[in-house]
Amino acid sequence: MSVLKRPIITEKMTVLNKQGQYAFEVELKANKFEISKAIEKMYGVNVESVRTLRTLGKTRSKSINGRIVTGKTSTTKKAIVTLAEGEVIDIYADL
Repeated sequence: MSVLKRPIITEKMTVLNKQGQYAFEVELKANKFEISKAIEKMYGVNVESVRTLRTLGKTRSKSINGRIVTGKTSTTKKAIVTLAEGEVIDIYADL
């Protein structure tokens, strides 16, 4: 099982891609060293730094047939990776 789940492709991350930074959704128990090694192995680039953040799951509720149903979204972990000068990851090549 890989440490990396998927790349995060949003408008905000597209702006950061021009600065050599890329975002990935990763496993909750992955540390910065494991994330760095996985990206270097998968994409063949040199990683300068890795920043991680966790987004806690939110409680959601909705009304179905007159009843209120509650649930919770899952907690995720993101990694923002900064690459060495002049290196690029082609995220769309795998699609």
